[in-house]
Amino acid sequence: MSGPLAGVRVLDLSRILAGPTCTQLLGDLGAEIIKIERPGRGDDTRGWGPPFLKDRDGNETRESAYYLAANRSKRSVAIDIARPEGVDLIKALAARSDVLIENFKTGDLDRRGLGYEQLKDELPRLIYCSISGFGRTGARAKKAGYDYLAQGMGGIMSLTGPEEGEPHKVGVGIADVMCGMYAATGILAALRHRDLTGQGQHIDLALLDSQIAWLINGGTYYLTSGEESPRLGNGHPNIVPYQVFPSADGHIILAVGNDDQFARFCDEAGAPDLATDARFATNADRVRNRATLIPLLEALTVARGTQAWIDALDALGVPCGPVRTVSQVFEDPETYDRGMRVRLDHPLSGTVDLIGNPLKLSETPVDTSRAPPVLGADTEQVLREALGLDEDRLTALAAEGTIALGDAR
Repeated sequence: MSGPLAGVRVLDLSRILAGPTCTQLLGDLGAEIIKIERPGRGDDTRGWGPPFLKDRDGNETRESAYYLAANRSKRSVAIDIARPEGVDLIKALAARSDVLIENFKTGDLDRRGLGYEQLKDELPRLIYCSISGFGRTGARAKKAGYDYLAQGMGGIMSLTGPEEGEPHKVGVGIADVMCGMYAATGILAALRHRDLTGQGQHIDLALLDSQIAWLINGGTYYLTSGEESPRLGNGHPNIVPYQVFPSADGHIILAVGNDDQFARFCDEAGAPDLATDARFATNADRVRNRATLIPLLEALTVARGTQAWIDALDALGVPCGPVRTVSQVFEDPETYDRGMRVRLDHPLSGTVDLIGNPLKLSETPVDTSRAPPVLGADTEQVLREALGLDEDRLTALAAEGTIALGDAR
């Protein structure tokens, strides 16, 4: 593959979402991603459906939408690391790789001789990234971690959802995704360090730590005030009005970021006195008097349809927008134009539609042309190219169950 990371080989022993999100991004940027999967089963998310991708005849395959979301730009190699021969293959591939990323429970790979401490002396240039629920140190180090647990334990659920009722998680696995983004950033920094010094290193990344990190202003609200940031549904703890409002035919988002924007909105809504009312004149006033102001604004916004508000407020420079469904997002022509919906060739279905990459690099554009691989699709080619294994050796390894040469369906 081409791109800014061309020539970088990543040995990917991760599965589910955090690690695969990281390696998909690195793969889009040109790195060679060798995804190691268990023969016959593969990444757990392959079975996380329905929905599943359908083949050319309309029959369900074993490629779930969840798996497809995070495994573009990779090659699948099926190796059983529970077998000593499989461990030997992983060590050989690691010796020819720049990065190893894994998300096994703390200690699992150490017991197989594949931990960082066991590889670092022999492979001093290797960048080894470990993703776990709670990190490599501390009382929770050996506890299994999942996105939902990280959201709950990391505080975001206390900030998400309506003011009354139970806490809510975010609608996607955002703790996993953000952890994957931090992992990619850490790997890029470690590659830069190795370019300068020749030295690899270990990256210890926890779901819980990354979840705490992206509490952002919700976390510093507490650290600054000593008080919990309130749960406000679609409202914002520090900006008013900055939420969903009813319209005549649905909803509209108002994202008023300063007092001038508020005054322009009030003029357009036919209520200019609200902008000069001492209770609402500044953002700080509006935050303190939120409970009084919001019902007054709702009575105004419900008088027009969503598009009518958008047309009027866009012309005035007042930030606003609709609340779209996922289908509306992906049917928007601009989504195609910006490359955020891509159609790739796939060996089972003919084509598959996926979410594109948001990075727009002028000199080294991302490459999203490689569809998520079927299980073991690249085992033979990778082991031939990277390790020089011949036909007899590949056949023997397959016969004993150490590898699988392609996914039989």
